[in-house]
Amino acid sequence: MKEKGRAVYPTHNDLPEETRNVVIELLEARLADAIDLETQMKQAHWNVKGPTFISLHELFDKVNEDVEDYVDLIAERAVQLGGIVHGTARQVAARTTLPEYPVARDGRQHVVAVTTALSAFGKSVRAAIDESDGFGDKDTADIFTEISRGVDKWLWFVEAHLDAER
Repeated sequence: MKEKGRAVYPTHNDLPEETRNVVIELLEARLADAIDLETQMKQAHWNVKGPTFISLHELFDKVNEDVEDYVDLIAERAVQLGGIVHGTARQVAARTTLPEYPVARDGRQHVVAVTTALSAFGKSVRAAIDESDGFGDKDTADIFTEISRGVDKWLWFVEAHLDAER
C-alpha cells in the first residue's frame, strides 16, 4: 500500500497515476475542510439562540444538509481514483484549514461564525477548481465547481442576516 493521499487501489480510470495521486491529495485536503464545515454547521444549528432562533436554526440545518452532500462528492471522487479517504474526527482535526468555530451564543455571533467558515471553505474550493483543472482532471474540477456554486449560495443566504446592520 502507498502513503496517505495516494492511489492505493488499481483502477481502469485512464487518468495517469501521477495525476490521480495529486488529485487524491487535493480531494483529501478539501474533504477535511468539508467535514469540519459540516460539524461547524451542526454546532451553529444546535446552539443558536435569540429572537431569530427558528429561522437560523432551520437555515443552518439546510446548509448542513448540502455540506453532507459535498462531503460525499469529494470522498467518493477520491475513492473512484483509487484512493482511501481519511474522515475520522482525529484525521479531520489534523488536516482542516478552516478557522476554529468560536464560542457563540446569540444569532448574530453564529451568523458571523458561519459566514467566516463558508467564506474560507469557498475560497479553498475555488482554488481547488483551478488546481484540479491544471492537473488535467476536469471531472474533479467540475465537482469543485458544483460545490463552489452551492457554498456561494449559502454564504449569500447567511450574510443576508447581517445586512440590516450595514
